[in-house]
Amino acid sequence: MRIAVVGGGISGLVAAYRLRKALGDSADLVLVERRDRVGGILRTVEIAGEPVDLGAEAFVGRRPEIPALMREWGIEDQLVHPAGKRPLVWSQGRGHRLPEQTLMGIPSGPESVAGLVDDATVAKIAAEPDRPLHWVPGGDVSVGALVADRFGEQVVRRSVDPLLGGVYAGLASSIGVRAALPTLAAALDAGAPSLTQAIARTLPPPSDTPVFGGIRDGYGVLLDALRAAAGVKVEISTTATQLTRLPAASSSAPSSTSPAPRWQLDALGVFDAVVLATPAPVTAELLREVAPAAADLAAGIELASSAVVAMTLPRDTALPDNSGILVATGEPLRAKAFTLSSRKWPHLAARDVALVRASFGRFGDDTPLSWPDEDLITAAVEDLTTVTGTAIRPRRAVVQRWPGGLPQYAPGHTTRIAELRTAVADLGGLALAGAYLDGVGVPACAASGTAAATRIASMLS
Repeated sequence: MRIAVVGGGISGLVAAYRLRKALGDSADLVLVERRDRVGGILRTVEIAGEPVDLGAEAFVGRRPEIPALMREWGIEDQLVHPAGKRPLVWSQGRGHRLPEQTLMGIPSGPESVAGLVDDATVAKIAAEPDRPLHWVPGGDVSVGALVADRFGEQVVRRSVDPLLGGVYAGLASSIGVRAALPTLAAALDAGAPSLTQAIARTLPPPSDTPVFGGIRDGYGVLLDALRAAAGVKVEISTTATQLTRLPAASSSAPSSTSPAPRWQLDALGVFDAVVLATPAPVTAELLREVAPAAADLAAGIELASSAVVAMTLPRDTALPDNSGILVATGEPLRAKAFTLSSRKWPHLAARDVALVRASFGRFGDDTPLSWPDEDLITAAVEDLTTVTGTAIRPRRAVVQRWPGGLPQYAPGHTTRIAELRTAVADLGGLALAGAYLDGVGVPACAASGTAAATRIASMLS
């Protein structure tokens, strides 16, 4: 049987690998990728002779998907964890400790954000449990609207926006509660009388288990292992533009071991099944002919662009002893965050240079991304100088742009995705995967690839 996986990011690579495991060596797997490399928004390059990730550099370590994959290939010795240092939040021209006991920056009480917000906001948070809460079970609003109403706009700009900006390259106003914070939505649905009480119900118990994990030599190690284990033919620099469902009668005759092919994908030929592991707008275009309603739903998912400037600095540069610096909304800086990689990761601290990553781009404000590389590097250096109070003199700087890299989980996103899945449910031999479905993190993308492969394997068995 012949199967196409469109999209060579982590979702598509995991789908190809799981299909290989499920169907064996006889399956003809073809992976189609429009870029000149696989990996999607995961990319590892060499800077100063050492591997550096220019996309995601960590994953949620309490989810099982990535450690499980690493164990399957015998590369679990590559698993590393952060040093445990906390980031700062840059607000009102100075650094503050990132609030503790919060859910994505939403505080569990006034003491969490004392010092980061003004006294009037602290008083509003303290009084919030006494105000009536109007929540419609099953409904959805933006995180920003909910938090601003209950705790005040300063909490949104100084605590919530910086964290959501790192996850989605978005703002609290562009992200829905139900998709981004499902445990909070569940607590509100269950009748929590206040936002304070809902947050208290959702905070996990104290644990010594590291929240995040990473890969010592970069995500390239994971991508190489996936590609090799999948045994997939890779068509890079190839853009899939048209997907056509063929009537069974017009397909080639079925063999004794394979059902008749049913999908035509551009000039790549006819396939028994197709996995679309592509960004939402690309998925929409490919579905336009075969499932117009599904195409409309996918097309309604907006994307945010971002850019990373990775810099090596002299090892003795006086950087704060923190994992990073998040920038509150409305500050007169161009960068939205800095990862002090040499402080965050013990294995990077041993290198001969200090490594820092500056991140740019928020949903609705892509202006810095249009700048030439030199201007983006200059902005990174100037902003890092401002937030650290020390002269920044990079030895080398590399720019990586991610146009349309992160989907925005707007209010109503979960309903949209449920309707999208219903709209393609009857299309035998087709499955969807990707960051726009059930989570933007690497583990969630890997899970979506596994789910797509399971769906295809069950259809073909």
